[in-house]
Amino acid sequence: MFASVSAQPALAQYADGVSATVELASEERRRGLGWSDGDPVVRGTLSIPIVEGLSLEGTAVSLWHSSRHGGADAAIDLGAAYVRQIGGWRFWAEGRYHLFPGASHQGYGEAGAGAGFLIGPAAIDLSGSYAPRQSAIGGDNLYLAASAAMGLPGTPLTVSARIGRSSGDVRNPVSAMRLRPDGAYWDHGVSLDYLKGRWFAGLRYANSSIDGPGAKHAGASLIGRVGLSL
Repeated sequence: MFASVSAQPALAQYADGVSATVELASEERRRGLGWSDGDPVVRGTLSIPIVEGLSLEGTAVSLWHSSRHGGADAAIDLGAAYVRQIGGWRFWAEGRYHLFPGASHQGYGEAGAGAGFLIGPAAIDLSGSYAPRQSAIGGDNLYLAASAAMGLPGTPLTVSARIGRSSGDVRNPVSAMRLRPDGAYWDHGVSLDYLKGRWFAGLRYANSSIDGPGAKHAGASLIGRVGLSL
């Protein structure tokens, strides 16, 4: 999400001006969970720099009456992100609010931070996101992740891998199933991304440790995407 597995909002900060993308994907899957019930989606992103390192960020994704999010027609993520580069290290922090048009009382906010560094040709990222206690998610939610990405020399290809863990306190078990359908769980995935000029494409394998009744749209999936940077 986009060429590297590190946080996309952080990567967007390196643009000199306003940047945007539009893409088609075979499904919307976040942290190992299907958000679009396995259906294809259209996604658009927008980044507007404010001052050096700080930008406003927005993402909109079609969901087609998502069962995970109360029948929402779309997910809209609005927020701000700050990135600081110090030598070979990159640090970022962000805050986001997730809106779900077409559904009632589904919105929730979260904040995150992370650090990335280079080891030879590979980039390693460590990050965390926390959604404080909110009725829409039945408690709070903590997500910790580690990822790595490496460009393949002489090609427009990047290979990456990611692993993450979701956990948190449950106050309302029914609402908490939105983000943790089987309690605390792990997710993981690998990606191959292509970038040339303004065009990009990718293929991602995603899976999770979720089992039992909560496993719908949380098992192994192969996700394709193609898009254009504007």
